[in-house]
Amino acid sequence: MVVGGRFAAGGRSMGLVSRDDGWRVPDWLWERMQPLLPPPPAHPLGTYRRGVPKRRVMDAILLVLRTGMQWNALDATGVCSSSTAHRRFQEWERAGVFAEIWRQGLLEYDNAVGIDWAWLAADGAMTKAPLGGEKTGPNPTDRAKKGRSVRFSARRRGSRSGWRTTAPTATTTSC
Repeated sequence: MVVGGRFAAGGRSMGLVSRDDGWRVPDWLWERMQPLLPPPPAHPLGTYRRGVPKRRVMDAILLVLRTGMQWNALDATGVCSSSTAHRRFQEWERAGVFAEIWRQGLLEYDNAVGIDWAWLAADGAMTKAPLGGEKTGPNPTDRAKKGRSVRFSARRRGSRSGWRTTAPTATTTSC
């Protein structure tokens, strides 16, 4: 089965994906996804072009999302062109298609198995407090701090490591 629809000499597929190995959207799932997809936007010149079937585009999008491959790598697979897949991905994301697929999947899983809503996990990021001011304290990794660099500064009686030098460091304020 040729997925990309392109043939080389001798009837061979030009794309890397030449048969269904289980990564495509199954029929039962496609029947649930298809009604969620919006109609294609009107062409600015008023022309109509049929384009790539939505199912092949969804297969290409999910291939990129599952594998982490680059969008431009789709061209080598023969599933769908990278520009078409990325454009439709952006259109469908703006239309809320993927959020609705996720919502319906959660609801169906909750009905079938049940989601323990008492146990939840949160994700976050560690950043400076935007209004923290002096209350947050100094950043220990800040290299712009004032004073001497203990590791490389020389003392009158010698340094901690026994390495004697008189060269001032960039952070030395006084000797």
